[in-house]
Formats: sequence, C-alpha cells, structure tokens
Amino acid sequence: MKIVIANKFVYPRGGDCVCALELRKLLERNGHTVSFFAMDYPENLPFPENSYFPSEVSFAGGGIVGKVAAINRVLFGNGVQDAFIRLLEDFQPNVVHLHNIHSYLSPVLAQIAHKRGIKVVWTLHDYKLICPSYSCLYDDKVCEDCFNNKLPVLTKKCMKNSLVASGLAWMEALVWNKNRLSKWTNYFICPSSFMFDKMAQGGFEKDKMKTLCNFIVDGKAELIQSVTINKEEAYCYVGRLSNEKGVKRLLQVASQSTHKLYIAGTGPLEEELKQKYASSQIIFLGHLDNEGIVRLIKKCKFLVMPSICYDNNPLSVIESLCCGTPVLGARIGGIPELLTDEFSETFEVDDADGLKMRIGQMFAKDVDTDLLSSTSIKRFSSDNYYEKLMSIYQ
Repeated sequence: MKIVIANKFVYPRGGDCVCALELRKLLERNGHTVSFFAMDYPENLPFPENSYFPSEVSFAGGGIVGKVAAINRVLFGNGVQDAFIRLLEDFQPNVVHLHNIHSYLSPVLAQIAHKRGIKVVWTLHDYKLICPSYSCLYDDKVCEDCFNNKLPVLTKKCMKNSLVASGLAWMEALVWNKNRLSKWTNYFICPSSFMFDKMAQGGFEKDKMKTLCNFIVDGKAELIQSVTINKEEAYCYVGRLSNEKGVKRLLQVASQSTHKLYIAGTGPLEEELKQKYASSQIIFLGHLDNEGIVRLIKKCKFLVMPSICYDNNPLSVIESLCCGTPVLGARIGGIPELLTDEFSETFEVDDADGLKMRIGQMFAKDVDTDLLSSTSIKRFSSDNYYEKLMSIYQ
C-alpha cells in the first residue's frame, strides 16, 4: 500500500509531529511505501519528497506581502494545491493520512485527494474542527461555545485576544466547515473516546469516526526496558510549560510541599515559572531527549498531568505507564481513560486541596512497576495500533 502522511512540519516539534514521524516508520517496517507532505521549513528532517513541499508562510514576518500570503494559505490553500497535486500524480497513493494541517498547509488536501478517488483518513490531535482556537478554553476555563456556532471565537477574541486573529479563525471555520470536511474525509481518527464524544457533540457523524489511541514506539519501548534506575522520593511533570497544561496550579501546590518535583519541558511560561518557583525542591530541567525523559520518569515515584484543558491523549502519560511509573492525572479530557490501572489516580481540576492530598497518597502507594510496565507496553503497542489502523485504511 502507498500512503501519503500530511502534517504541518516533519521534525520533532510536538506530539502531532512525533506521531506522524513514528507512523511512517511503523508503516515502512510493515512493507508499505510512504511519502510525507509538509510545509517547507528549515528544521524539517530530510526526505526524498521534500522538493514537493509548498513554501513557508508566516504571520510573524514577511511584511504585508507575507501576511497576505499566510491569510490566503489559511482560507484558500494558496501555494499548496499545485504542489500536492504533483505529489499525488507522481506517487499515486492509496491513502492520504492527514494529521495537523490547518494554517501552514490546508484542508484543501482532503478535497484534492477525495476528487481523485483516494481514501482520506484524518487523525485529530486537537479540537480545531469544533473549536476555532483549538483548545476549548476561554480565560483558562473549559469553553464549548463554538461547537455548533463559530461566531463566539470572534466576539470573545479567543485567538490571542486579537480581533484580527480571531476574525481569521472565524472565517477559516466557515470556509472549512464540518459538512465539507466530512464529505471529503472517509474517517476521522480520535485518539480518545472523549474526543469522539466531543466531535459528535459538535455535529460530526459517529459513523465517520474511529477511536484509536496513540502507541508507544518500538524504539522507546526497547529504551524503557533497557534502563534501570533507583527510585527517588520525587515526582515529575513532563510537557509544555503553558497555561492549558495547568502547570501554574501544580507549582502553587508543589511550593507548599516538602516533596521534590522535577519539571521537564519548555514553553511560554518557562522563565516566569523559574523565577517564581525554582528551588531545591522544584527543579527545572528544560528540554530532555528521549533517554533523559525515560530516566527521569523511571526514577520518580509518579508523574503528574495537571491539565486544565481537554487534553486528548497525552504521550507523556502513555510513556510514564510504560515505564512502570503511575500517573496522577486531572479528571479532564482523555486523561482518565488512560488511567485504568490500579496504581494511578485522578483529581478534580479546580481542587487544589484535592491535588495536594492525592500527591501525598501517591507517595504512600506500593507500586508493582514491572507489572504496570509490561501490561502498559502491551496495551499501547505499535502492533495493536497497526492492526486497527489497517482495518480503517482497508
């Protein structure tokens, strides 16, 4: 089978990029031929098909001309169509598998592939198709106002508190609406049952959706099994340092505790949080590579995932469980459905006292790390994912 994987970028920029890159490896390992389609970008990894990638657009630079080009890319897919058609004609794929394509690429990819009789599958990494600002958050609170009427993104200025940016997001949602996208897409893949339900609430047909959880890559599973390290009386957070991840709330609680907390990751809040909370008990580690993340998670008693948004299917939770390290997760989004083991716990998002209490309880737990690791690696295996994905492709 020949598959095109489309994503904004093809380097380890975020969870969507990692999923796209690892999916290619998984498909090629099973004998399929794969091509990427992404925006041309200096940090992209080198692939033979990079010459097909449409030119870079950006709202941050390029003056008026650059901003007009970016707007035309968002609303009409300008600069994308010819490049994608050339790739399809030369590669002749059986399936086009979309990931994050809004803004820097375009949903026009689905239309082009559909018109040529190519099956279109779309893995959703966020809530963009029902929430124009992606996150289902407003003023750091859950918001579903745009699920069936996109106007609130404009009236509430949800995008960067900017009328212009919010107006563009509103127009984008009107142009690439659910009726058009559903017509061109054979199946939307939701990595969590929670997302499936929210997409249905937003008007997408259940028959057009499949639930398929993300997988732990074989290389990461082998790394996990090869690393042996003693446990510390510490816990950790691994992820982006941004508002929607609930890191501020976690640090407010952690600053009142005697337990050691490691923070791994970067993001817009990094410097602010370091200045306010860095201490001998709260240690900021910055960006860690794969081995660094595994070693950190394995030496901690548990990982905490304090999201205040509808977190879909966080890879750090999956990786922690596969490391044999239980998770204390916010009771929101797709997080609880990952925490079905007997060692992990959840807490209410707005309950700081409950979070503090749960942290103490997690340190008191006896955990069978080998059992948790082995069952989780099997549960989130690439073989399971591949088998289910093939049933969707076929």
